[in-house]
Amino acid sequence: MTKQQDQPVEDTQYETLQQQVADLTLDLQRTRADFENYRKRTEAEKASARSAGQAAAILKLLPVIDNIERAVAHTPEDLQNNKWAQGVAGLVKNLDKALEALNLTRIDASQGVEFDPSLHEAIQFEEDAEGEKEVIAEQLQPGYTLNGQPIRHAMVKVTRQ
Repeated sequence: MTKQQDQPVEDTQYETLQQQVADLTLDLQRTRADFENYRKRTEAEKASARSAGQAAAILKLLPVIDNIERAVAHTPEDLQNNKWAQGVAGLVKNLDKALEALNLTRIDASQGVEFDPSLHEAIQFEEDAEGEKEVIAEQLQPGYTLNGQPIRHAMVKVTRQ
């Protein structure tokens, strides 16, 4: 074979190798992108599972907190100065601080606050009330938001103003 005949064969092999390198580079780039997407997706799923677990645990504690708050609110007058009763009342403050550290906040459902169906659940409605705005007349059960999202709506009695 002469040098001229070898040249087209070498050029063809070179082009074939270049094409293979380009194909393998594209495959590698796709694989890297797929892995990065997978990593981001699994991180998001972990965060979502963590939030769901936290919300579920807090939802199980809320009835206990409600009962403690009701007990403190209905402390008999003769026990108002009792050290034990004061300790139980202090427990509510400690619970509030702990829940606040978990990004749990109480929904404002005080009297006169405008009714918001995304935060409040109307249990009673004063039909004979007149006015243009629906406002809260009374809070029946406190509601809470976790990281800005309601996990339990405040149960309220609604009136018009």
